[in-house]
Amino acid sequence: MGGLAAVFALCVTFVTFVFIFSSEIVNGSYIKYNTSGGIVEGKLNVHLVAHSHDDVGWLKTVDQYYVGSNNSIQGACVENVLDSVVESLLRDPNRKFVFVEQAFFQRWWAEQSTETEENVRKLVDAGQLEFINGGWCMHDEAASHYVDMIDQTTLGHSFIKNQFNKTPRAGWQIDPFGHSAVQAYLLGAELGFDSVHFARIDYQDRAKRKGDKSLEVVWRGSKTFGSSSQIFANAFPRHYSAPDGFNFEVSNDFQPVQDNPLLFDYNVEQRVNDFIAAALAQANVTRTNHIMWTMGDDFQYQYAESWFKQMDKFIHYVNKDGRMNTLYSTPSIYTDAKNAANESWPLKIDDYFPYADSPNAYWTGYFTSRPALKRYIRMLSGYYLAARQLEFLGGGKFTGISTFSLADSLGTAQHHDAVTGTAKQHTTNDYAKRLSIGATEAEAVVNSALSCLTTSNSGNQCATSDLKLSQCQLLNISFCPSSEEDIPENKSLVVVTYNPLGWSRTEVIRIPVNDSNFVIQDSDGNIVEGQYIPLDNSTINLRNFYTKAYLGGSPKQAPMYWLLFQASVPPLGWNTYFISKVAVKGKTGNGYISVMESPQNTTIEVGPGNLKMSFSVISGQLQRMFNSKTGADIPIQQSYLWYGSSQGDIDTQASGAYIFRPNGSPPNVISRSVPLKVIYGPLVDEVHQQFSPWIYQVTRLYKDTEHAEVEFTIGPIPTDDGIGKEVITRMTANMATNKVFFTDSNGRDFLKRVRDYREDWNLTVTQPAAGNYYPINLGIFTMDEKSEFSVLVDRAVGGASITDGEVELMLHRRMLHDDGRGVGEPLDETVCVEDKCEGLTVRGNYYMNINQLGTGAQWRRITGQAVYSPLLLAFTMDNMEDWKASHLLKATSMSSNYSLPLNVALITLQVLDDGSVLLRLAHLYEAGEDAEHSTMAQVELKKMFPGKMIKELKETNLSANQEKSEMRRLKWNIEGGNGEEPSPIRGTPVNNSTLIVELGPMEIRTFLLKF
Repeated sequence: MGGLAAVFALCVTFVTFVFIFSSEIVNGSYIKYNTSGGIVEGKLNVHLVAHSHDDVGWLKTVDQYYVGSNNSIQGACVENVLDSVVESLLRDPNRKFVFVEQAFFQRWWAEQSTETEENVRKLVDAGQLEFINGGWCMHDEAASHYVDMIDQTTLGHSFIKNQFNKTPRAGWQIDPFGHSAVQAYLLGAELGFDSVHFARIDYQDRAKRKGDKSLEVVWRGSKTFGSSSQIFANAFPRHYSAPDGFNFEVSNDFQPVQDNPLLFDYNVEQRVNDFIAAALAQANVTRTNHIMWTMGDDFQYQYAESWFKQMDKFIHYVNKDGRMNTLYSTPSIYTDAKNAANESWPLKIDDYFPYADSPNAYWTGYFTSRPALKRYIRMLSGYYLAARQLEFLGGGKFTGISTFSLADSLGTAQHHDAVTGTAKQHTTNDYAKRLSIGATEAEAVVNSALSCLTTSNSGNQCATSDLKLSQCQLLNISFCPSSEEDIPENKSLVVVTYNPLGWSRTEVIRIPVNDSNFVIQDSDGNIVEGQYIPLDNSTINLRNFYTKAYLGGSPKQAPMYWLLFQASVPPLGWNTYFISKVAVKGKTGNGYISVMESPQNTTIEVGPGNLKMSFSVISGQLQRMFNSKTGADIPIQQSYLWYGSSQGDIDTQASGAYIFRPNGSPPNVISRSVPLKVIYGPLVDEVHQQFSPWIYQVTRLYKDTEHAEVEFTIGPIPTDDGIGKEVITRMTANMATNKVFFTDSNGRDFLKRVRDYREDWNLTVTQPAAGNYYPINLGIFTMDEKSEFSVLVDRAVGGASITDGEVELMLHRRMLHDDGRGVGEPLDETVCVEDKCEGLTVRGNYYMNINQLGTGAQWRRITGQAVYSPLLLAFTMDNMEDWKASHLLKATSMSSNYSLPLNVALITLQVLDDGSVLLRLAHLYEAGEDAEHSTMAQVELKKMFPGKMIKELKETNLSANQEKSEMRRLKWNIEGGNGEEPSPIRGTPVNNSTLIVELGPMEIRTFLLKF
């Protein structure tokens, strides 16, 4: 243990070391540096890993970074990096380089000549150029959803496989700001990676790990899978840059190895000694006789020879010196060497959140930063999933349109400075623009697929159609031209609803309309009950301002009502609804017109279903939630507060895009007395609360649901008092939670959190609020001896339980100062219309539920899927009878009366370029999470794809770049022994005759199908 550091201890105190060199340097002649050495047993081996960390957008846009424009902001050109690296690698077959971001590499590859392509393939085959991670970007690990992480990784891996027939072996997450459990086991071991390498861990954690040599661990991120999905994890002893004095970028001020004795400043002895001293310092905090030097940094190697010349010299002279050995290496070579050492490694469980780099600098602000962008990404993630399904169901690729542009933009948006909200404003605008373009192209695919599917009465063969469907991407602010149009007497508004989930669902649809005299009919001709709710002023103001901002023109007058009706849609299928004007004079439609009331009693109760909520009319605030069906009953209060952002005047650390740093004062309650109005109706009850001129909230309790949907509208956050504000919603329940709460990991596993506590070290609490914030993508819940209180979210946010019984979510942030982590501008988002600019207003939803202890998992998992994959609505205008005569009104793509089990989600159904179909099925529950659903599930592919013959089925790893049967895992020894652990439940190989897929808890299985 500890490598050979002790052997070399005397060398640290060297005064002079005399080199005896051969005649190779006489008269300053050409030197052939010996870089051919490999690993040497019995010596300390310094693995030089040459890399360039190339952000897919940050201070500049992704295209600016690629071509090297806008260099007044940052001198960076990835095209130069790749050109230069390839040239340098070709000069010496021993040189090596690793590259990650396929968003850049694929831009570069498309521009290369046949000769260059051949040379690069040779470099890849020889192991000189190695792709690590291999995704479209180096994704974030806090604000990214696991489906997006899988998709962007698969996108990159597919290119690498197709072009080079290679499968990356190493994870390289060197810059994300904390590291998730899902990254370790799912985006690591389940991909077939042997290791994952990263730089950013908490400063207290790093100090402890350097002291006991536990920077490198075996990481078991999954409680369910245990050792079967563990991975070797290497946390660097410092940043991902080279050690001090060894950064050789041509623009840097560094001391080169000057080995020509005919020139001044000859320094071979000095630089070799410098190298050995730095290596020994690292060896003293690392186990085994192998250490890694990350030879690179952000956008380095723009003139690669500057780096490689120096590394050539160090390899040559250090090895000639003989005290240690150094070599060109890669993370794969390094990991193999660590594994061969037969060392026992510390065990790491759970994750590496939250991350702080100093006592008052917790990187927990970015969990929420730029909430509108985070919502747009999450919304399009679910839309991309549905669009690919419809592309498949519609018969494959459509001429001239595809979902690739959305795949590209979503993959780019998972970058750790994109979805995080930590890029400059102009770069953020570029991300949004790319997403918008991708969404528009995907919308064309969806419309084409739905048109041909509904036009086909057979249900089996998709027919070409001239039908023009439209969708409403701004429905959340009541802008939907299709439903706002006047419906002619002989026409109906046709609403085609598509369900991307694998089970049937019944939900309330809301669309804006300009009349209340409608009749709604389903596909069987039944009258469907409707409810009309007048638009509130908050929505009208949002619509008026943001349609101008988004669309550039003045919108029509705001619609009069929200029309609500219940839609029932089969799994992976669609249903059609018709909205028609009442033709007979003096006769009204079948809807209930709700009226906004100001209650007179001291307490009101709302809820048309089992779940009820009571509010105090005096304070205008929530008092209690209770469920008459389950018996769950919790006194609970909800309010809005804001943390004042530190301006950096206490010390130099301000709150900013990355860092959440309150100014030391308790959070400010926005209102203790809230004006309240109520709407009752057969489908939904609503409570409207005006917490302040810039915070409006609507709480909705729908018929047949077991939760409350809370819609918040926050902004513009006022800053005229000179104080930045970080706005939270806080729910205070009468529950004894004993410091414990649970948050999800990338929307997948739930991890136990304990306030002011870390599993791996004795935490010194410096920031009691920021240091207890965790990333949330699915939800947060807490419990006591009787009850569970759960909250689900519609985008990535930060959340915490700062006091027992409390749950808080940070929903919006606006700051006036930069936090000093590189972005160089305050997080102060504004929107302009003509000459008027104001701070960004954000609208979104969260969902509250109460349950008896041990029964909340079903609601969290099933509702979480519904939030991620909402019903997709498409509109057109037609004569109802004509439509019924020529269209398929209701259908499922699966066998009739078949649906996926309620513990299984379809997370990928995609036609690939070669015509094969990528299928992923995910078990939604962890082992022991739910008595009924944490069990083996079965999916019958024959019933999932009726009318199609599956000619070939191959099970693959998660990113579909290697067959599952070909995956090989390195075995690792655990310090103190492996311990007793139960074997995880996993599905058996699929029988080609029965075609039944088994899934154990938390299992995701990936297949390539040919029909």
